[in-house]
Amino acid sequence: MSGFGFDTVLDRRVVPALKHHRMVLGADGMDLFAAGVADMDFAVAPCITQAIAARAAHPVFGYEAVPDGLLPALTGWLSARHRWQVDQAHILRAPNVLNALAMAVNLFTKPGQGVIVQPPVFFDFADIIAENGRRMVENPLILQDGRYQMDLAGVERLAADPDTRLMFLCNPHNPVGRVWTRDELARLAQIARAHDVLVVADEIHGDLTFAGHRYTPFASVADPADVITCLSPAKSFNIAACSAAFTVVADPARRAAFQAENSRLTVNKNNAFASVAMQAAYTQGGPWLDAALDYIAGNLALLRARLAEMPGVTLIAPEGTFLAWLDFRALGLAPDELTAFLRGRAAWAVTRGIAFGPQGAGFARLNFACPRARLDAALDTLEAALHDHRKDTR
Repeated sequence: MSGFGFDTVLDRRVVPALKHHRMVLGADGMDLFAAGVADMDFAVAPCITQAIAARAAHPVFGYEAVPDGLLPALTGWLSARHRWQVDQAHILRAPNVLNALAMAVNLFTKPGQGVIVQPPVFFDFADIIAENGRRMVENPLILQDGRYQMDLAGVERLAADPDTRLMFLCNPHNPVGRVWTRDELARLAQIARAHDVLVVADEIHGDLTFAGHRYTPFASVADPADVITCLSPAKSFNIAACSAAFTVVADPARRAAFQAENSRLTVNKNNAFASVAMQAAYTQGGPWLDAALDYIAGNLALLRARLAEMPGVTLIAPEGTFLAWLDFRALGLAPDELTAFLRGRAAWAVTRGIAFGPQGAGFARLNFACPRARLDAALDTLEAALHDHRKDTR
């Protein structure tokens, strides 16, 4: 075993964890298998708790600058882990990845202009586009033989519209779990350059890939000036409530625009505990992340084996992330009916597939980064629910 205690069941309800909170589960859902919100049910790496404790030992929590070691820790991680060389001068801080996406939309498109997305895709993309007065331009992924593909011909057609100047790329992709290949990304980069479309890449899941699949930073295959990359250790080190984000902007004019917008919005303060947590993660957290990935891969193996024996549900096997995209279309249930079935009969609180766009109707997203015994027990309840459903519909 890893020694990091991934099998330990922690009661996250003793803190206001969003995954287990009534605002997510509803007042009637507090005892459901909570597997919707995308964080892990694992204790963080000991190096992170030690770094936070050491900082807390100094009893002054006034304004702080970015620690000198933080950006070198990030660039060292990207170089060693992902073979991506990033100039520290190109990195800006942001409170979170979504904040950086929203700023990019406002800075580099005009109200009413189109932003390309590839649904089913992370639902906050649609919210950001709509709430900032832009127009979402859908280029749906293609599901073929149990695996999703980009419709690159569709991207090229949409990118040719002079009123569509930006694209959100999810790399790796949430919720379908694709880790886009270097060839796929290189072709996308060619299309974006040919049509002068800025690609804003949400790469928050980049550290989370399974054996046989490698995360390729989009900026490493594209002209860096054509890309804004949004990064954070929030997912990979399970520190979403104690981290910030980084925006890599190679183009000097766009970087200056981001810096000016940061100043205008006063998005320029630093959280002391987030800084030390992130620096510890990037300098000392590698062994923990490797062990967590091994454990999560074991959970995926369990999920694959158990679901293969359950008629009515099909696993779209993820290549990365800790999220599984489950196909329940064989049940013939409308989205609200599927939600009611999963909650009422399987005792599951997962993310509705329809939340990721119309292409998600009949699907659900399961977070399987939890103790294995808890996942196995949840699969027991799903199996029983599917069995009862078959009997009821005969």
